[in-house]
Amino acid sequence: MTTKLTSILVVEDDPRIRRFLKVGLEGHGYFYLESSLGKEGLTLTATKNPDLVILDLGLPDMDGQEFLKEIREWTQVPVIVLTARDQDEDKIQALDRGADDYLTKPFSIGELLARVRVALRHAQRTGGDNDPVFESGPLKIDFSKRQVLVSDREVRLTPLEYKILFYLAKHADRVVTHPQLLKEVWGPAHSDQANNLRVQVHQIRQKLEENPARPKWLVSEPGVGYRLKREKADE
Repeated sequence: MTTKLTSILVVEDDPRIRRFLKVGLEGHGYFYLESSLGKEGLTLTATKNPDLVILDLGLPDMDGQEFLKEIREWTQVPVIVLTARDQDEDKIQALDRGADDYLTKPFSIGELLARVRVALRHAQRTGGDNDPVFESGPLKIDFSKRQVLVSDREVRLTPLEYKILFYLAKHADRVVTHPQLLKEVWGPAHSDQANNLRVQVHQIRQKLEENPARPKWLVSEPGVGYRLKREKADE
């Protein structure tokens, strides 16, 4: 019985980067697909059903942000943006439009592969949004009991702190932007709570992290948002 390879579609107009990615991805056992155009990339996504898409924003026939908007109308395939655009507003817009991760050029193939693995793990957790428990090493969040444990020790969170942690856990390993968190926690009319959000995250880290100054789980994506990392068994 033949095992189906995990397929990755690269939508990138620079042939040098496509060649580099082809060697790196195929060398690590992935089935490689490519397109230099956004419209063709959308068609390939629909017809070839890749397991993940790596997307450049600067495409010749359409902006990558528009690609994200269109693709999210009909599929939740993981998308990693790989682009030279390094402005916070570009990152925030891409993540708000449904990108799973955002990596800027120049980049290392090792970091890209690590992010690919994280995005695929997240996608493969069937029914992940309905999982009753989040676990990451000694950190455990029991959603049904609204209980947070670190090394079997219960951590007391305020209702607001728990709401933030709950939303991050439901989107574990993904970047959640500041606007997303503000909307979910305080509501769409409370975008002025950014400072309060930082204070709340600081307090959560004080209660959860062994070293809050160098958080292991609740990490920052500077200028963009936060990510709750799921610790792997070998870490």
